[in-house]
Amino acid sequence: MLAIVSAVAFGHLVAGILSPASSPFVAVGDAAVRLSPQPVVEFAKSAFGTADKPVLLAGIAVVLLVAGAAAGLTARRRPAPGTAVVAALGLLALAAVLTGPVVQPVDPVAPLASLVVGVLVQRLLHRLARRAAAPAPAGHGAPRVERRTVLAGASAAVVAGSLAAGGVGAALASGAGAVTASRDALTRRLAAAPLVERAPAVPASAGFPELGTVPFVTPNADFYRIDVALQLPTVRAEDWSLRIHGRVGREVTLTMDDLLARPLVERLITMTCVSNTVGGNLVSTARFVGVELAPLLSELGVDPGADQIVSTSRDGWTAGTPTATVLEPGRGALLAIGMNGEALPAEHGFPVRMVVPGLYGFVSATKWLSEIELTTFADRSVYWRDRGWAERAPIKTQCRIDAPAGFAQMPSGRVQVAGVAWAQPVGVTGVEVRADDGPWVRAELATEVNANTWRMWRAELDLGPGNHMVVARATDRRGLTQTDVRVEPIPDGATGWPSVLFTVA
Repeated sequence: MLAIVSAVAFGHLVAGILSPASSPFVAVGDAAVRLSPQPVVEFAKSAFGTADKPVLLAGIAVVLLVAGAAAGLTARRRPAPGTAVVAALGLLALAAVLTGPVVQPVDPVAPLASLVVGVLVQRLLHRLARRAAAPAPAGHGAPRVERRTVLAGASAAVVAGSLAAGGVGAALASGAGAVTASRDALTRRLAAAPLVERAPAVPASAGFPELGTVPFVTPNADFYRIDVALQLPTVRAEDWSLRIHGRVGREVTLTMDDLLARPLVERLITMTCVSNTVGGNLVSTARFVGVELAPLLSELGVDPGADQIVSTSRDGWTAGTPTATVLEPGRGALLAIGMNGEALPAEHGFPVRMVVPGLYGFVSATKWLSEIELTTFADRSVYWRDRGWAERAPIKTQCRIDAPAGFAQMPSGRVQVAGVAWAQPVGVTGVEVRADDGPWVRAELATEVNANTWRMWRAELDLGPGNHMVVARATDRRGLTQTDVRVEPIPDGATGWPSVLFTVA
């Protein structure tokens, strides 16, 4: 077990120095995400939500500890079986690194170092264990150091060294210091940069916080995070670049200075994850500052036949966005740099991400953006489409009940029901609620900020004592009312009416 712990820790240290994505531990986790059958992926997202990554890494750690224990047991008499287990795990990590979406020339170094250290520690501890178990030689002489004490000391040294190496490796891999300094500097640059368009202030009439609705603008710390990155990609804004190529008249590579030299706009936009279940919380709103993508692409000359924009993350993840949607007048697709008054947080795509109002994130919202290719849907597939998700995924008209909470005990009298609805990019024009299969009651809508943001609502119901089930439905500006037919989120978004059960005293 100690051999595997030391191997993982040393591999993480080397990866932190050379290439964070090549960490054996992270690479195996990434491979598990890439290769898992679609039902497993869907179960993980529905069961664990935003905690899916810690759960996966914890599961891998448990498997490694079990494998380490097995290696120790098999090596009690002969070292070869235990060494074989450790070596096999090292080769597995090497394969995971070499088959990743982005492989750098230095990437094999960390798993190979992990393999070598694991085998050496396994052999060393086996030798010490054999000596400790052997009978002491007869005779008189100077007192000998107890050999079991030597083994215990060596084991403790391995543990301490592994913890130190793993900790240093984690710190190096996170790139926290360099990224934090770069992000702070970019925040200052954004604060000083002129905006050609500023989002209006959110009026007090845009929400009903006294009834339990969420803040209209979601704090960065509360903004939902869904991605497949086990190790956050780290790149300083000063080192960042974006290559735009493919079916364009002129290819270009942009730096952060190039981006900041273009007109900057601020937009209030509600983003929605396709994994959001009916009544779920994978929807958030922020003030994004960035550069409009449509004018930039038009300057480069988009081939009329290029119906897909493939955006690539620094970690190799890809999304396919309909070109026509991005170029649609008034759509407002952004290369976002700022979020709620500061540079993008690392977990939300620093330095640059894409934001396309009205599309689910898996077809548009690439974080840690590094490349844009103009191509076609026929010529190029992308990450989630390879796994059976939809090619095109406009956001569906939905609503959510935020108050009362499920199974709440409400005082007698009229009950206030409140929530939020969204229908980007057309906007919400109505919400209705119904209690216990009774008549629909039209809810009061809060002030609309813009069609690309959610809209708060409330309704007052006269309910007698007992248990009550309330459902809600929204209608958008096209006159489309959300259906009651329950459909799971995958492949292109959930449908159905949200409901809440509570008791009136």
